[in-house]
Amino acid sequence: MEKRNHFIPAILAFTMAISLAAAEVSDECARESTHGCYNKPEALKLKVVAIFVILVASMAGISLPLFSRLLPALAPEKNLFVVVKAFASGVILSTGFMHVLPDSIDSLQSKCLSSSVWQEFPFSTFIAMVSSVSTLMMESFFMAVHRRRQQAKVDVIEGEGVATVAPVSHVHAHAHEHFVAVSPSSGTKEENSEATLRRNRVIAQVLEMGIIVHSVVIGLSMGASQSPCTIKPLIAALCFHQFFEGMGLGGCLVQAEYKTKMKIIMVFFFSVTTPLGVALGIGLSNIYSDNSPTALIVIGVLNACSAGLLIYMALVDLLAADFMGPKLQESIKLQGWAYLAVLLGMAGMSYMAKWA
Repeated sequence: MEKRNHFIPAILAFTMAISLAAAEVSDECARESTHGCYNKPEALKLKVVAIFVILVASMAGISLPLFSRLLPALAPEKNLFVVVKAFASGVILSTGFMHVLPDSIDSLQSKCLSSSVWQEFPFSTFIAMVSSVSTLMMESFFMAVHRRRQQAKVDVIEGEGVATVAPVSHVHAHAHEHFVAVSPSSGTKEENSEATLRRNRVIAQVLEMGIIVHSVVIGLSMGASQSPCTIKPLIAALCFHQFFEGMGLGGCLVQAEYKTKMKIIMVFFFSVTTPLGVALGIGLSNIYSDNSPTALIVIGVLNACSAGLLIYMALVDLLAADFMGPKLQESIKLQGWAYLAVLLGMAGMSYMAKWA
């Protein structure tokens, strides 16, 4: 009993120590959230300007490749298109590594989180890794489902064709040769072209999903900020980011050969996501805190998922697909220009990490 009586006060003392430490962290986090050049009216003006400026930059970036008919130099088969897309791919890769992933690490390892579990395990990089593999699995699944559907259609057509021409042996032979020529299992040009188109569409959709996630998060953070000193450089960085990231996505939309309606839908969602996040942040600025545990965990996890997706898409679906493709493999000169464009895109976006 005496041991228990001594043990209970020890537990209470330990609990009180933890509570005091948590209170000190909370106070410090509260001070951190209000530091800097705090000016709410001036910040609101800048955020309203940011909504329209970022919207214009986003629309310009994603729409430019879509008007390749008016700008023949930007047509998908032209060398300039390959170089510009490589630059945009470098921007997307740098966004994942230099912006989104570090933000996730800062959030999930923040001292404002009361539980030490978040500091003891690298959740950000773990979630990013799982996100990358999940993206691969999702792409593979979609492509497999599409391939099976195409094979089923060919089997049905082939069966109907055989039934129709069965009475005439020489016609049957001719029909059989024709269906074998277009069968997906034969690896014909038509089948490969269809598979490539489907893959391009999956890439465009998954890439936009990843961009939208981190665009909402960064827009929300800007909208909730009351510091003009933070918002001013962030506007310039986001305009650069949205313009060239939009060009990368726009290039994917061109290669996906979507119809006009689908292009408009995807352009709309990409363009309005960051401004919508800013507007949402303005509306929640009185109750939203970047340093609250819930906000840190949610934003940290979302950023980690987005980072893994963007890194995978940039490396595998954009850069590797283009650099290992026939167009760049056949021209060392064009490959050199494309590599230079990638490095410039990475350097430009990495430099922007100084402010955003």
